[in-house]
Amino acid sequence: MRRVIIDTDTAGDDTIALLTAIHHFKVEGVTITGGNVAFDQEVENALYTIQVANPEEKIPVYKGYERPLLATGQEQHRTVEDVHGEDGMGGAHFPKAVQRPEEGHAVDFIIEKVKEYPGEINLLAIAPLTNIAMAIQKDPSIIKDIPHIYIMGGTNNTLGNITPSAEYNFYVDPEAARLVLHSGIPITMVGWDMCIDYSIMDDNDHAEIADLQTAGAQFFIDINRVVMQFNKTVHRLNGTTHPDTLLVAIAADESLMTESHDYYVDIEIKGELTRGYSLVDINNRLKKKPNVRVCEAVDRDRFKKNLFEVLEAIK
Repeated sequence: MRRVIIDTDTAGDDTIALLTAIHHFKVEGVTITGGNVAFDQEVENALYTIQVANPEEKIPVYKGYERPLLATGQEQHRTVEDVHGEDGMGGAHFPKAVQRPEEGHAVDFIIEKVKEYPGEINLLAIAPLTNIAMAIQKDPSIIKDIPHIYIMGGTNNTLGNITPSAEYNFYVDPEAARLVLHSGIPITMVGWDMCIDYSIMDDNDHAEIADLQTAGAQFFIDINRVVMQFNKTVHRLNGTTHPDTLLVAIAADESLMTESHDYYVDIEIKGELTRGYSLVDINNRLKKKPNVRVCEAVDRDRFKKNLFEVLEAIK
């Protein structure tokens, strides 16, 4: 099985993405970045999700950076409990998992594992890119040893989900996103626009998932209770959104991605109204070398089938 590290701000769909990663990959570890909800709650959510998956081998969880690269003092980034529930798990308030986080730092773990298996560790980035950016900064020699980074982030010239111009992961730490996108590591980006077009699970889909009657299906129903209502009232979307799971599914089977192109992508870090905006130069107006493969279409039926297989496998 291919080796991965999954970097996450564990809440909502991150948990289903983590289950999907455990289903398809040899997950060497999970690293936690400040993002969706309170940092320590994200750690607990990751540990509980691993317990739900019940993998054959222990998957270590490492705490990383709690705040964006340029946060100072007590500055706190914007969390989104209104989207995922105060616990990040749809208000389910699951008990603490038996497993506890490791002592080391996420950034050191990323560096050590990449060096241990050069050319073998793909990074699945479903959070603000702070940890990955800091790992690259701390030891730039890992750049040549990372075969690919799959990033859920940004938009391709469409509406954002945290502001009209920005997707949440890039908005929270645009400086980190810019650093990673310009690192020279091969990158695939799956944006919020792909999530809206191909990942929504509506009421009928949820009913089908409930009918699976597995522990995985019940977990899915529980953690999505809040986001279903949020999407219907705020985003005007008829169902739950699964950007992180879509990203991991594509990383596991790139043939799910039915259209993609290499573009020059950059991140706005100073805009008064557009901080975190991802510029995707689809017409090559800037005449710059492409640095990101951007997903532009997905086989929605196969993605749904993949999701159902993951949830059905967790008894």
